[in-house]
Amino acid sequence: MASEDYIKAQKSGKAAYRKAVGRGEYPYLPALDEIVDSRSILSEEPLGLVSIPLEQIVGTKTVGRKTSFASNYMPLMPENSEFARKWTGVVAYHLDQGVGDPIVAYEYMNRFYVLEGNKRVSVLKYFHADSIEGTVTRLVPYPAETEENRIYYEFMSFYKDSQINYLFFSKRGSYEQLTEAVGKKSGEKWTDDEKMDFRSLYNRFSRIYEAKGGDTLPGTAGDALLFYLSLYPYREVLGKSTDEMKSDVARIWEDISSVSGGTKTNDSVVFRPSQETGGSIFTRFFGLQMVRQLKVAFIHDRPVEMSSWSYTHELGRMHLDQVFGDKIYTEAFFLKESSSDISELIEFVIDSGFHMIFTTSTRFLAASLKASIEHPGVKILNCSVGQPYRTLRTYFGRLYEAKYLCGMIAGAMTPNDRIAYQAPLPNYGSIADINAFALGAQMTNPRAKVYLHWMSQTDTEPLRDLLDREKICVVSDSDMITPASRDRSYGLYMTGNGLMQRLATPIWNWGRFYERIIRDFLQGNWDNDRQAKQKSAINYWWGISGGVIDLITSDELPRGIETLTNIIKSQMYADYFNPFRGQFLRQDGSVAGRKDQSLTPEEIIMMDYLADGVIGSIPASWELTDDAREKVELQGRITPAMTTVE
Repeated sequence: MASEDYIKAQKSGKAAYRKAVGRGEYPYLPALDEIVDSRSILSEEPLGLVSIPLEQIVGTKTVGRKTSFASNYMPLMPENSEFARKWTGVVAYHLDQGVGDPIVAYEYMNRFYVLEGNKRVSVLKYFHADSIEGTVTRLVPYPAETEENRIYYEFMSFYKDSQINYLFFSKRGSYEQLTEAVGKKSGEKWTDDEKMDFRSLYNRFSRIYEAKGGDTLPGTAGDALLFYLSLYPYREVLGKSTDEMKSDVARIWEDISSVSGGTKTNDSVVFRPSQETGGSIFTRFFGLQMVRQLKVAFIHDRPVEMSSWSYTHELGRMHLDQVFGDKIYTEAFFLKESSSDISELIEFVIDSGFHMIFTTSTRFLAASLKASIEHPGVKILNCSVGQPYRTLRTYFGRLYEAKYLCGMIAGAMTPNDRIAYQAPLPNYGSIADINAFALGAQMTNPRAKVYLHWMSQTDTEPLRDLLDREKICVVSDSDMITPASRDRSYGLYMTGNGLMQRLATPIWNWGRFYERIIRDFLQGNWDNDRQAKQKSAINYWWGISGGVIDLITSDELPRGIETLTNIIKSQMYADYFNPFRGQFLRQDGSVAGRKDQSLTPEEIIMMDYLADGVIGSIPASWELTDDAREKVELQGRITPAMTTVE
């Protein structure tokens, strides 16, 4: 006679079976031997005795027992069977002494498949236990270019140091970011106390996350926790009570939902200025009454004389002063070189009574987001690209449009089919600039090769050595120079006979962007964007059509090249031409893009591969300078997808 517990478990199993069949899904436990071919396994690694989270035990190793259980691991065998009697015996043993011997299991892609002990797993799942001890062998798959495989390889490195197997991420680079967030270094072993502290924090956070509905989001509790730790320091969070954590999560829940997949980049991008409406009479009148003089702050990470980037934004700020006069008051603030507390500077600016703040560096992203959450009455925008946050607006320019035009000119002007491209940071967005340049060069010269040189990479040869070795005279260099710099190497230029001929220069016209944003706010149009009405993330990503990006060409360009460049530029201005429309080849010869279609904003921003014709590679994190690594970590890490092409 089966026990009452078995009857209840069997009922749950049958319900799961019927539900799976109704959905057209496999109703039994998956068997690892049917999932994985031995030819796809690189190696087997014994992990020893492991505490296995029960929720990660998803099937059996062999096919022998798979039909004895439903997909939720509850039993399906008849109540009068030998199987039912043994299952009931395991229940009795568990209630009397606890499950004794460890199970034997295989781990594949951080999922566990049981070789011995299926009934023990079933019983503990029935009683909602958290974990079970098991002797585990890991099946390591061959490296592959799939997202899941690359994340798994990052997990294996993380596991060697931490022995943590219950944490999942949906994005590459997350395990390393978490390691840094908790104050550890890659390769540094976690102590038992550190493991216990983190497990306690994760358990509390994941329960809060699930209670808020996190299990319905596409992302993971790990994604949400990593975002939480980007706003609040790990040591501070460890000391918080569960109620304090609940309050934090409630305050940032909209952005957690975005980070966890609730907002797609494609849906959040504003491509061009919307048509001015003037706002409603109510918002125009009462908005201006409440803010008699709009105070607008600009926060830069470096002084103008040291940063061409800060200089371009300061030109934009001065443009505002000329356009709006005494209707607004603007002021620039700079992060001191000795200061590491970015949040402190932003808080100081807020306390000084500014209504709108533009933070012009990716370094300010996390601190800007935290300030937006804690000060919802202040409008804060960060200069970065493709962010998912609903609380913080971001803005950037489609520089790849100007780079495509530069590539066209470079391809036509190179005398030996060789061009050098000096790149800044390997972060999201910059790879599209390189690829657009290469595609433009190939449009006018199918034989063109673009030799990539990274400014931010350590232990790399000087640009001059590359030019001399490869006999390159056409160079795409930095887009801007600092005001105090004596170096005139910027833009696209051609060298020869000791002279430098400027061919073209991409231009950032931030004044056009800032003017429109301020004008919209003063006219009551701040919330008139479609994304604002839908309460989704807003990423302003304007290009040549929006006036943020432009290209100045030399008067000495050959007439045909100048004419072709102006034709394509006018098409971009009318939004008729996209450099990433149609198919093109990657370095390895595979096809990117789609015939007669353009890449989506997300596909452009998140590019992690180089186009055919580019000679070079995307540097790994450890190959970057400290300053470059910090900026790349904050905006988004590019994990190299290809190796160097010689």
